[in-house]
Amino acid sequence: MEVRGGHRASARPAIVRRGRRAGGPPAPGTARAETGAVTAEAAAVLPVLVALCLGLVWCLSLVVAQVRVVDGAREVARVGARGDGDAVAVRAGRQVAPDGASVRLERHGDTVVAVVRVRVRGPGGVFRHLPAPTVHSRAVAAAEPS
Repeated sequence: MEVRGGHRASARPAIVRRGRRAGGPPAPGTARAETGAVTAEAAAVLPVLVALCLGLVWCLSLVVAQVRVVDGAREVARVGARGDGDAVAVRAGRQVAPDGASVRLERHGDTVVAVVRVRVRGPGGVFRHLPAPTVHSRAVAAAEPS
């Protein structure tokens, strides 16, 4: 047996560092063989996360539209019950309700009924095939004596 530097050459183990054998290709089954796997997984998951965020923002816009529709109906019923006139009440409701909302005021005896509805469009893109939901609210108030 040949001895180099005080060690036997055949007794010396191969040094493995960061998935490589000394002076050779990556060792099979090491992390080096999986290089790029995280990038591929992130590329596959990123569009799903963007679609999820868009869906959450759209749900938030539905909630905001519903709150504005409720406020608009309440305003129409309040102004109509005060006796300020139907046109004034509808105008006040349109200022509070979302753009494009339909505002209706009806009088039934000594009560005033206000109905506000609006169609909320989706964000488009992935959600363009979904139907646009309609949010609506109905408010009733007792008419004040004149």
